[in-house]
Amino acid sequence: MVCESGSVRFDVQVEVRLREGVADPQGQTIERSLPHLGFKGVEGVRVGKSIRFTVEAPDEAAARAEVDDMCARFLTNPVIEDAEVTLR
Repeated sequence: MVCESGSVRFDVQVEVRLREGVADPQGQTIERSLPHLGFKGVEGVRVGKSIRFTVEAPDEAAARAEVDDMCARFLTNPVIEDAEVTLR
């Protein structure tokens, strides 16, 4: 969507996941609990978070650069988490 200022509004989704090798106690608890609830054969449960918002930028490259900066500085812990950014 083009804004009055000439910028484009992008819908953003950031999927944050723990890096491989980082312990995931929430995922482990869920995985241990599912069989007790009748859900058999579930393995490898990992818990993450999804962050959704809109951002205005001149173009997609600028929007992606801004969101990548947000991820590095605030939305994720880059030491233990990875982020996958989707713009629409």
